[in-house]
Amino acid sequence: MWVKIFTSMVEARERVRVNTPQLLLIGEQRITLVQTRKGFLAVQDFCTHNKESLSKGTVNYKDEIICPWHGYCFDLRTGRESLERSADLKTYPVREEEGGLFIDL
Repeated sequence: MWVKIFTSMVEARERVRVNTPQLLLIGEQRITLVQTRKGFLAVQDFCTHNKESLSKGTVNYKDEIICPWHGYCFDLRTGRESLERSADLKTYPVREEEGGLFIDL
């Protein structure tokens, strides 16, 4: 089910700074949204290692989100942890259109 997050791409780009994780609350789901140089990507908000919120983390030059507690790095495209020490994150497809930014739940 596609859900509209922002009503325009201008709004999306203004409200989500590049490489700064943003927490989305959609119903009961917590999702981390990131605007990268290549577009928007979304993953589950909690780290599979120790359940910390990834929206509190940082994003590196490889488009990996880094957990603020123990530094686990997850690829924002695949959800895979870089050293395979933890389970993969769930990823969410994101679609950019003139009518806004959408996420598939």
